[in-house]
Amino acid sequence: MKVILDSNALMIPGQFGVDVFAELERLGYDQFLIPRPVIKELETLQAHAKGKDKIAASVALLLMSRCKIIESRKEADDAIIQMAKDMNVAVLTNDAVLRKQLKENGITTIYLRQKKRLSVG
Repeated sequence: MKVILDSNALMIPGQFGVDVFAELERLGYDQFLIPRPVIKELETLQAHAKGKDKIAASVALLLMSRCKIIESRKEADDAIIQMAKDMNVAVLTNDAVLRKQLKENGITTIYLRQKKRLSVG
């Protein structure tokens, strides 16, 4: 199954030491998608953030090599919502506002639970 990852999802390994790809595979997901605007967000974070966030963004940019990049000209959250609806796929995010919007659109969300594992919600 396919899943879209947002920027904070890709930062989980650098922030919490959780292997999101192993966790996603445990949940049955084996194809990982990233909208182009998410990459731009991560590059901005890497360039301007400090400390742990900068490191997590750098790790995230390395990890995206395991993902398929999907082109979009929309802002990251709008691109994620549109792609998830169009492709009927789940989204991995810890962003509460985005999760709410996804749920309102009937899209399956996956999130980090107890800073240890991913859960479908």
